[in-house]
Amino acid sequence: MTPKIVIIDYGMGNLRNVQKGFEKVGVEATLTRNKKEIGRASAIVLPGVGAFRDCMENLERYGLIEPLLQSVEKGKPYLGICLGLEILFSESEEFGSHKGLNLIRGNVVKFKPDPEHKVPHMGWNTIEKEKEIPMLQGVGSGDFFYFVHSYYVVPEEAQWASTFTTYGKTFVSSIWKENLFATQFHPEKSQEKGLRILENFVKSI
Repeated sequence: MTPKIVIIDYGMGNLRNVQKGFEKVGVEATLTRNKKEIGRASAIVLPGVGAFRDCMENLERYGLIEPLLQSVEKGKPYLGICLGLEILFSESEEFGSHKGLNLIRGNVVKFKPDPEHKVPHMGWNTIEKEKEIPMLQGVGSGDFFYFVHSYYVVPEEAQWASTFTTYGKTFVSSIWKENLFATQFHPEKSQEKGLRILENFVKSI
């Protein structure tokens, strides 16, 4: 049976790029903010580029927080990309202090620029794998992925970190906790290795 993947449409980010990424690996993913459709889904994807506060406000405005949390609680696979990673955390310091979903304890903090490292961190960079996990099968330390972000996550519990990346400082660039997998980088913009991650996500459903 074909898995039903939904990409939560909360009005931010280029969601169509993620949808096209799934199309490239031969799977249909539906863009929706329909709560019933989210409830019927086999797996949830939440991508996004923009401000943490706006993301949380839009999710609340469209009534999407409850169906999202219910899906996670039921054990449905969740793929978060960029903002979809950051909002899993307790709190962000972006434009003041703002609460996240608190599914992973920790904070979202801003890069401190220096002469060699401008903010945002934008472009290709490598990952270092912390552990072997299903979502990273076929992906190795030293592989390049595409990043666009000014903030990074700091988990309270180090065991959820699945990859690290260095940009002036070393930061967590993906996490894996039970049915949650989320990346700071953009698999949909990362060519062959990024598509491999989308394939691995589909296999997890």
